[in-house]
Amino acid sequence: MAKSTDLPVCDIECVHADKVDQIRPMVSALDGVGELVANLADDTRFKVLYALSQSELCVCDVAAVVGATTPAVSYHLRLLYRTGLVDYRRAGRLVYYRLADEDMRPVLDAVMARMAR
Repeated sequence: MAKSTDLPVCDIECVHADKVDQIRPMVSALDGVGELVANLADDTRFKVLYALSQSELCVCDVAAVVGATTPAVSYHLRLLYRTGLVDYRRAGRLVYYRLADEDMRPVLDAVMARMAR
C-alpha cells in the first residue's frame, strides 16, 4: 500500500508564543547556512571534507583518495576554502589542506554513520 503524500496539519491557527519566542533567535542565526549545507550536499566536496577530517593531505593525495583529477579537486578545495571549511599551509612546493574547524569532524562522522545504516 502506497503512503499518502498528504501530511496532517493543524485544523486551526494557534501560535504558541512561548515556543516561538524561544526558538526564533536560534533560527535567525542560521542565515547563510545554505552555503555550508550546499558544500556538504555535493558528493565530491563531502568526500574531500571527510578525507581531510582523517588527516591533513596535499592536493595530490586528496585527488587520489577521492578518485578525481587534481584540477577538479583544486576547484572543490577553492570553494571549500572560500566558505571557511578548509585551510591550508605551504611546505615548499606542496600545499597541504586540513579542516579549518575541528567542530566539523563530528558533523562529518554523523553523516557517515547515517550512510552506514
